[in-house]
Amino acid sequence: MTTDKRYECSVAVETMFLPEQSDEAQNRYVFSYTITITNIGSVAAQLISRHWVITDARNEVQEVRGLGVVGAQPLLRPSESFQYTSGSVLATPVGTMYGTYQMVAEDGTQFEAPIPAFTLSMPRVLH
Repeated sequence: MTTDKRYECSVAVETMFLPEQSDEAQNRYVFSYTITITNIGSVAAQLISRHWVITDARNEVQEVRGLGVVGAQPLLRPSESFQYTSGSVLATPVGTMYGTYQMVAEDGTQFEAPIPAFTLSMPRVLH
């Protein structure tokens, strides 16, 4: 893996609680998250796989690994972005997610794009 600035992506996240899919009585809290990944490097790169660490308020951890995102392995040229929406189900009204995307540049260089930690929270739970 490299830390060369030619191989760099930024990741922005927006989250939303989905009350219509959640069931508090069953400890089922459903959230969506919209990710925008932007190639801020100078070499085209393809998103190959993902690794997520999802933690609920009870410190129960789920790890998710898989190819691509929402069935795609987008190729991002410099300054291009890819946006997608996915979701997560927690047993508590608050949790966190973070992770990495595994990328391969068109010259064959492998690198990771970090996904900064973000909070999943039912409205009016956190101050």
